[in-house]
Amino acid sequence: MVVAAAALLLGGGGLAAVATTALAGGSAPEAAEGHQRHRTVMATTLSCPDVGERLRQVPRSAQLQVSQGLATLDRQVHDAYHEMMGGTDSGALLPRLQQQRDRTIGTIISAIAKDAERPGYLSTMSGCTTKPVNEGAGADGFDATKSTRDGWYQGQNQNRDQDRDQNQGQGQGQGQGQGLPGGPSPADFVDITTVQPNADAPPFAAPRGRNATTGTFTTECGRNEQGHFNSDNVIVTPGVRNGAHHTHDYVGNTSTDGFSSDRSLAASGTTCGNGDQSTYYWPVLRRLDQNAERKPGAALDGNIGSVLTPATVTLTYRGSQAGAVQAMPRFLRVITGDAKAFTNGTQNANASWSCTGFEDRQLKDRYPLCPNGSQVVRTFAFQNCWDGRDTDSANHRTHVAFSDRNGNCRNNFRRIPQLVERVTYDVPPGTGFAVDSFPEQLRKPVTDHGDFINVMPDALMNKAVNCINTGRRCR
Repeated sequence: MVVAAAALLLGGGGLAAVATTALAGGSAPEAAEGHQRHRTVMATTLSCPDVGERLRQVPRSAQLQVSQGLATLDRQVHDAYHEMMGGTDSGALLPRLQQQRDRTIGTIISAIAKDAERPGYLSTMSGCTTKPVNEGAGADGFDATKSTRDGWYQGQNQNRDQDRDQNQGQGQGQGQGQGLPGGPSPADFVDITTVQPNADAPPFAAPRGRNATTGTFTTECGRNEQGHFNSDNVIVTPGVRNGAHHTHDYVGNTSTDGFSSDRSLAASGTTCGNGDQSTYYWPVLRRLDQNAERKPGAALDGNIGSVLTPATVTLTYRGSQAGAVQAMPRFLRVITGDAKAFTNGTQNANASWSCTGFEDRQLKDRYPLCPNGSQVVRTFAFQNCWDGRDTDSANHRTHVAFSDRNGNCRNNFRRIPQLVERVTYDVPPGTGFAVDSFPEQLRKPVTDHGDFINVMPDALMNKAVNCINTGRRCR
């Protein structure tokens, strides 16, 4: 097979490698000769094991080296993906990429081993494969339209075995979607009016039950009118520029970037009217208008299109079905969802897409096509259980968890307020929008994710907890 040398700009979306077995009506000489050939197109992306997800212990002495190593691994995949897109055969590319990853993973292992147990298991994670882009993010039973009752808002996937509606979750091909490999494609979209209701209550509703704490605390931090953007990720790759390879929208703390520390965050200003200095961020949503707009600090990385400013941003802390919650520790770091869910699988995925007026229908791996007058809604529900010790963990996940469907925390974790972010947008008609992503993740909706660092002053956090536990609605 011959890999097409042209890099395709997909309506401002990501880029893909396109392999063809024949050129269909391609060049002028062929057309003149009257050759009518059928084109067979197979688009692929790169899938590599997520080393960061497997980390279990990173001593303080190794944190910067590990962060830089993880950023290097992402850069290697980024570069290899664009090489493949530009015409390099994967048969030659993959062994070279594995050699690069071998060396980088070796440096991570050595850095950790100086002051902790040697994580030799990481050495098996250097090999990468190609993944057909039509192997959708609905793998592992994760489907946009399956029922998500019984705690969907907590990121739980207990209902993966439920019957699926075979007529749902498929792109309707409406609007001006490009339909080309690389994403997003029309198959990544679904008409929200054709989706059956699958959520008992909207994600920002108070928990229900005899022991539930029904209060809420809302912090108002604007819509990023100040234009705070960068492509860093201070939680996953601190000390690194462009660690995300996609642009983030920020509200709250005004100083957050890849080099922020607890001290700098605590000294920063905020866009929140109540003095909440917390950092709230998520990937930008873009209009697919082929505008190569670069926001301050952002790299291009294939995420082309005009950045859409949210119409509304609502940040609500809610209680637990199981009883009283306790204060989050200051500087607690939490990630919900998985920026690499398209290739990682959906174990940590927690995207929720919908439309205003239709929020009893939540999509996990499709973008919604909303009727006229309805806005696109992104919902980020964060973990509501904490280990009671750590403000972070090696893979940035194991120190927090989701409760079970009854609100109970496992493994002696403690109940904390659940942050629910609701962000709405006015989008162009049809399939002309997409979220930013790592280039090889092809801007798939399942990769949507949110990041949060609690920097509330202790007095404000205590006020929030008191409001929640006493059933009041506070701001």
